[in-house]
Amino acid sequence: MEYRRFGNTIVARLDRGEEITAKIKELAEKEQIKLASISALGSVNDFTVGVFDLEEKQFYPNHFTGAFEISSLFGTITTREGAYYGHVHMNVGNKKGQVLGGHLIQGVVAATCEMFITILDGTVERKYIEDYETSILEFLE
Repeated sequence: MEYRRFGNTIVARLDRGEEITAKIKELAEKEQIKLASISALGSVNDFTVGVFDLEEKQFYPNHFTGAFEISSLFGTITTREGAYYGHVHMNVGNKKGQVLGGHLIQGVVAATCEMFITILDGTVERKYIEDYETSILEFLE
């Protein structure tokens, strides 16, 4: 990964074989980012996305390999108990133009991933909600 910071925006290039969620965390911790939005595009050849079923209270991961273009990757960086908390979703297209997506668990870059991270002033914590079995935004004073 290589990146440059321009004011409150980081432009990053992830390279073949790098894992997207790990690189986002690495960059956020290195730059001490507490609150940001993420957008990216590129390609992946091995990834897992999933969907949480609120009624069943179960997460359903789906793993894919092959040639895929990232049609959209969006996310947020916040904190939970003061530590990094990333929340990223990704949609990809295959050779037939079919789109797959969901909550990004892991994604390996095929050729490149171009990422823009917009840093916001402030901190937004996450609060665990047992009924949802997930962490939601909690606005602190």
